Amino acid sequence: VQLQASGGGLVQPGGSLRLSCVASGFTLDYSGMGWWRQAPGGERERVSCISIGYSDVRTNYADSVKGRFTISRDNAKNTVDLRMNRLQPEDTAVYYCAASGAGPSTRSLSYDYWGQGTLVTVSS
Repeated sequence: VQLQASGGGLVQPGGSLRLSCVASGFTLDYSGMGWWRQAPGGERERVSCISIGYSDVRTNYADSVKGRFTISRDNAKNTVDLRMNRLQPEDTAVYYCAASGAGPSTRSLSYDYWGQGTLVTVSS
């Protein structure tokens, strides 16, 4: 079971990045995927989550990223993307994608699989 995250990098404040997560090797059904982040010295926090496999798309966002970040999915390709606009220095963190068997849960304990993380640095 692997989750491969990519797309991180250095960007100036106000800039944009697109993170992508590819899932492979799952032997059980999972119903949600999410992006989480951990800033230096901080705790892991939820960024955004999305349902997988449902006919309707359910998403949620942390208040700090609403209106700036957009999560999307491609069920056929097993990918989940996070489009990040108007990035700010406080968005600097390692971003992790994770898979949940409990839908787009806002609880980290619901996520059974985690990727290796991709570093996003917002700085001038």
